[in-house]
Amino acid sequence: MIIVGAMKKKTKIPTTLEDNKTIEKVLVLQGGGSLGAYECGVFRILSENNIRFDIVAGTSIGAVNAAIIASYRREKDPAKELERFWIELSERIIPMFPPYWSLYFTDEMRAILASMYSAIYGNPRAFSRHSDVFPFNLFPYRLPYPLFDTSPLKDTLEKYVDFSTLSVKDNTSQKIEHRPRLIVTSTDIQTSQPVIFDSNTEFMDTNSVLASVGFPFYGISWTEKNGHYLWDGALLSNTPLREVMDASPKLDKEVYLVNIFPHFQKKLPSNMFEAWHRARDIIYNDKTDNNIKVSTTNSEHLSLLKRMHDLLMKYDQEMKKSAEQYLSENQNKLNIELTNLEGKYHEIIEKRGSIIKKITRIDRPEIHPFLFEDADFSEMTIKKLIRQGEEDAKRAIKSDSQ
Repeated sequence: MIIVGAMKKKTKIPTTLEDNKTIEKVLVLQGGGSLGAYECGVFRILSENNIRFDIVAGTSIGAVNAAIIASYRREKDPAKELERFWIELSERIIPMFPPYWSLYFTDEMRAILASMYSAIYGNPRAFSRHSDVFPFNLFPYRLPYPLFDTSPLKDTLEKYVDFSTLSVKDNTSQKIEHRPRLIVTSTDIQTSQPVIFDSNTEFMDTNSVLASVGFPFYGISWTEKNGHYLWDGALLSNTPLREVMDASPKLDKEVYLVNIFPHFQKKLPSNMFEAWHRARDIIYNDKTDNNIKVSTTNSEHLSLLKRMHDLLMKYDQEMKKSAEQYLSENQNKLNIELTNLEGKYHEIIEKRGSIIKKITRIDRPEIHPFLFEDADFSEMTIKKLIRQGEEDAKRAIKSDSQ
């Protein structure tokens, strides 16, 4: 395990089964509003180092990034398309003339101004404010819902995502072009259950992705699909690694995970905004250590099961040589029991036998935490996040090779 940008140690995930299965490379992308630009920078470096993925999974803005990555055609570079998307999504909120004005804006000041701008006006390429919502209403219980509509994001998605390449019927060309499988998560509002959209099992469209971005705390609208009313997938899991393991349970995994909400923060909160910010980081940061522990335990159980199976099969062969009379009287019953055991063994090994062979985390460090940083779509911040993602990904790859 490799952690970049946080005080974590490098560990090796133990495996006990034979290394005879194909390993799937998986990219897992979190949700986090404008912080998704960091994932853009990470992916660019991974792409430049010829790291190709079999599965790309995401939730919220991570689902948007994942869809752009997974839907590329041979003549396009997904890393460039993703960066174009983020530059188009960014806004020049702070006036550049006269130029020296911007020198007086710290990251926190810019985030405050940009988030206030987004709260009032939305983002013309992502979400628009409903005209009947008065932005300065101080009584939240009187505010209508939703405050923002995702129609602009739908138009932007159709510009950058070729959903025809994500059709189940297009599996042949997908294999030829080595386009990854797309997995997107969302939350059913009425049942509070996860709803997963998988390009291997169904046709993906704009609503499959929009279903994952309806963040209710910012007043963004839900999406209706297949009779379900869906909110942001981050409400249940902001790091959809478990969903990947459930969707692809046969093949072992090599995982690259981008964590944009820091695990570690030395400074304790000193006011309510800082407390809310730290609580949000804890709620939405990566919690896949348990997945890794379960994967390791499953590996040990499967290894033990295989040893028991092999021993029993060997014992069966020896029994046939030395107990002809017993076998002649009980052959049919024994054959049925052994056949059932053999079938169950292969079912467990084949259908639930995948383990996480290796995981590389690229963890976004946070020097100046601010509550509404995920709503800062200013051009300067977006470009800064992309550069930060690039630098952290370079360090991760360098550490990985040592």
